[in-house]
Amino acid sequence: MKEYIFPFEKLDVWQLSVEMADFVLSLLEALPQDRHIRLVSQLEAAATSTAQNIAEGKGRQYKKEFIQFLHIAQGSLYEVITLNEVFRRRTIFSESDAQELRNRCQQIDRKINGLANALRGTHSRVVNKSKE
Repeated sequence: MKEYIFPFEKLDVWQLSVEMADFVLSLLEALPQDRHIRLVSQLEAAATSTAQNIAEGKGRQYKKEFIQFLHIAQGSLYEVITLNEVFRRRTIFSESDAQELRNRCQQIDRKINGLANALRGTHSRVVNKSKE
């Protein structure tokens, strides 16, 4: 029997968000248990919340609701980026791990924007400013 696939599981942005959360959790599991407990907890929540909000939004009846949940997911993603920077500056995360996480977040951010624009029926265009 073939396993059922939920509609949100087909979304690249959801898959990337789950992979990012897994990456974050692996970084956090390597830390001493008594360091920065509150920040670790916040990063854990923000990293997992990104995919959760994408999934929840996909289950909503209206596109407008889905777009709202994408914005919430993006807010969680921005929390991840902010905490990643704090952890990098405090040398809790190595430069390479912090850069890897930032790259993953950047890819997810672009996918969230693309999906939201597609749902709205708009296309964001990159403006190429010429040198004056």
